[in-house]
Amino acid sequence: MIIVIIQARMGSFRLPNKVMKKILNKPLIDYLLERVATAKRVDKIVLATTIKSEDDYLAEHVNSLGYDVFRGSDADVLSRYYHAFNKFKSKTDKSNAIVRITGDCPLIDAQLIDKVITEYQERNIDYVALSPDFAEGLDVEIFSETLLTQAFNKAKNPSEREHVALFFHNNKKLFNMYRVQNKTNDSCYRITVDEEQDFIVIKEIIEHFYSNNLVLNTQNIKHYLDRNPNIYNLNSHIVRNEGLQKSLEKENEKF
Repeated sequence: MIIVIIQARMGSFRLPNKVMKKILNKPLIDYLLERVATAKRVDKIVLATTIKSEDDYLAEHVNSLGYDVFRGSDADVLSRYYHAFNKFKSKTDKSNAIVRITGDCPLIDAQLIDKVITEYQERNIDYVALSPDFAEGLDVEIFSETLLTQAFNKAKNPSEREHVALFFHNNKKLFNMYRVQNKTNDSCYRITVDEEQDFIVIKEIIEHFYSNNLVLNTQNIKHYLDRNPNIYNLNSHIVRNEGLQKSLEKENEKF
């Protein structure tokens, strides 16, 4: 059973309430869920949010759309994933696996989700993710139940509890891992939502494609940004994975 678990919350430090910010009268989380739902190799989609009261609205909204919701720790995201997975996993399927997607990727590519799942199943390994040469905002990774359980039991650093896959990368020699390579280097494109400038870029993209009834896929998004440098440049200065870097810096200050 392949379970997509989407981590999202309202309490983002850099852009509060971002997952429920609306474009064309629809919250960003809706765009994300709709795109994930078109992936052909996914069996279940679960939103994993926190037990904080500020996330009540998010949980109720996603529930109203017909998706399962799990609520757990705010800071210990690894724990949230572990308990969400164990609540919704198949009790009979020994091939249970977790696809991790974050709530700041409203333009996630369903074909890439299927690609990562296919590579994981065909290679019969512990972990598969996209390489960093894909656009930021398309991030997707899949890992086994065994890997998640090991991380939950052994990860000690606060950064490894906050950033779910960090324990895997800090212990690469223990696991069989693979990264799907891109045919081109698209790392310069940023279609995630962490800052206000990111939201403006995503808003411009969605309004353009929906208003003109155009196919909103990754290739067309790249072409659109190439033709509109004024939009591309709005968020091109923002550092990739800034949240992870800040967590590591904060952790290092303690030692």
